Amino acid sequence: MLSPFLPASRATGCPASPPAAARTDAPPPEGLACSLTVPGEPYSGRIARSTVTAALRAHRMDRFVPVAEQITGELVAAACHLNPGQELYLSARYRDDALRLIVYDGHASHEHPRLAAACEARRRSALRLLAVVVRECGGDWGFGDSREPGGGTRTWVTLPRKGAHAYWTPQRG
Repeated sequence: MLSPFLPASRATGCPASPPAAARTDAPPPEGLACSLTVPGEPYSGRIARSTVTAALRAHRMDRFVPVAEQITGELVAAACHLNPGQELYLSARYRDDALRLIVYDGHASHEHPRLAAACEARRRSALRLLAVVVRECGGDWGFGDSREPGGGTRTWVTLPRKGAHAYWTPQRG
């Protein structure tokens, strides 16, 4: 049916978009910007790991895959454990020659100092393996209050390219 508000000549279908140029090369690592929201459930670790792996491989960053899969799994598992059943937000970016992985969960800081200290100790304990892997890669990690609306906790990891690549390189002897 023709629109009574547009002239008959303009009441045709939307014009087709021009065809996109086919890219045969991979996007540069600096273009890696991937984020997703997953439920705070045990199966979400697999979803998060496979998403990060696919994004890294699409950017030809395959040498990051083993360590990124492990770190992503640890981040999501800890967030699920500390904030079960609530949504988690995962972000993966590559900037300044380092892979940055961040998980936001809704577990807000406690106002009472003892509760806050106990909760911090629980989170550090849940992330012991992550801490060892990040240290071996020469990276950095931490957690604190989320700056996102709604609050919660932001847990982050920075893995420098050189350290992440060396961590998974087989030793020859």
